[in-house]
Amino acid sequence: MTNEVVIDGNSLTIEQVAAVARDRAPVSLAPHARQRVGATRRVVENLVARSAVAYGVTTGFGKLSEIAIPPDRLAELQVNLVRSHAAGVGDLLPEREVRAMMLLRANVISKGYSGARADLAELLLAMLNAGLYPPVPEQGSVGASGDLAPLAHLARSLIGEGELTCGGAHGPAADMLRRAGLSPVTLASKEGLTLINGTQCHTAIGALALVDAHRLWRTAHVAGAMSLEALLGTPVAFDARIQDVRGQLGQAASAAYLRELLADSEIRESHRLGDRRVQDAYALRCMPQVHGPVLDAIDFAAGVIGRELNAATDNPLVFESGDLLSGGNFHGQAVGMALDFLAIALTNLATISERRIDRLVHPDLNEGLPPFLTRDAGVNSGFMMAQVTAASLASECKVLAHPATVDTIPTDGSKEDVVPMSMAAATKLRRIVRNVRYVLAIELMCAAQGIDYRAPLRPGRGVAQAQAAVRRLVAPLERDRVLSGDIERLALAIQNDELSTPLMVLS
Repeated sequence: MTNEVVIDGNSLTIEQVAAVARDRAPVSLAPHARQRVGATRRVVENLVARSAVAYGVTTGFGKLSEIAIPPDRLAELQVNLVRSHAAGVGDLLPEREVRAMMLLRANVISKGYSGARADLAELLLAMLNAGLYPPVPEQGSVGASGDLAPLAHLARSLIGEGELTCGGAHGPAADMLRRAGLSPVTLASKEGLTLINGTQCHTAIGALALVDAHRLWRTAHVAGAMSLEALLGTPVAFDARIQDVRGQLGQAASAAYLRELLADSEIRESHRLGDRRVQDAYALRCMPQVHGPVLDAIDFAAGVIGRELNAATDNPLVFESGDLLSGGNFHGQAVGMALDFLAIALTNLATISERRIDRLVHPDLNEGLPPFLTRDAGVNSGFMMAQVTAASLASECKVLAHPATVDTIPTDGSKEDVVPMSMAAATKLRRIVRNVRYVLAIELMCAAQGIDYRAPLRPGRGVAQAQAAVRRLVAPLERDRVLSGDIERLALAIQNDELSTPLMVLS
């Protein structure tokens, strides 16, 4: 059983998000957070009792914020807000992303600046523990007043509208809640706004993509080291002294990992003397200089996303002093830009991997390996089309890496006149993650075949572990066969972090 995650609005980590979203770790609300939430809820209730003018509490929203709402229609206002903003379209978010979004929204409420009752957070957590989640279309958010449309689709389920899914079953939200022993909430003042106002959808997608990015980074070194062995490359370029005189942290970590993977290689020793080459091609020699900045980008994005997990992103924010302050914490520029940066970084993993794949199969470049890694070339095409697939995926990554957050279209009657398009940044990144996973799977498959041809010489210790792991999933290519299934098996193993060597696991 995965350890329980206790949320309080201040200490949620990316690893805990993944544990709840993917591994279904149980989750609960810290008692002290419930007390803090209650204090700011009383502030809202006092404002309503005094008929004070407060945005989103006793007024309309956005361009309609100057319209005062009669006290007897405040509950109607909140329900209408949820219904009207549930305007998303397109493919549904995967379950893991919806679960992450639910957790993040509960965490924001538990921080105590939303002015909502703790009941909303408690219901979200109870739904997570019961395995309930709603269908949430992924398109429709510009990330400006937060992810209004996706969060509104989530909010509908909390009031018993729409549908919910649990395992293979789905049905009306009210019925599914009742079967789980839960009851819908009746929204009070400001609570509809609380549920839909924030950055939790694109941040949820980004947090899970970040976990994937770490795995891709580690796997890229495994694949690259395997390719270097198959191509009779030299590890001299990974010498610590070369990295030290440049001083880039990611580059140094990358080179250290490669040295560990390649240690004690019989293949290397076989061509150490008499090798006429002075330097390898960049795709081999410059792995630390290309892979390293990817780690730097991952670390940067982890900092931004890690802070956002525990950020108060509502508007207005409610303080125990009695103040309601309107601002722009719902604006998704910070996370969106980090996700764009991460997309660019991961695309570089795809492009350098594809170049190594080409060297492995290219008869003019592969250091005496059979053409396209098949002994009966001509009758058999070997890995010819696998490289074409990798080229297609890498090229698509380049298109997707164009930053979303440089775009803006005014919305809400130009009240929201500068928007970040953070949701587009998140969904593009998810696609890039998948593409890079496939490219690395193809490289692992080709590199393993190349190392087979170097037998009986053994590769480095870490490479040998990885080679054995690949061979447990994919048999050597003796004659042409359909390769799609092999690629899918390796991609799934990468997703589950089964192919990065335990010799050095870097955070």
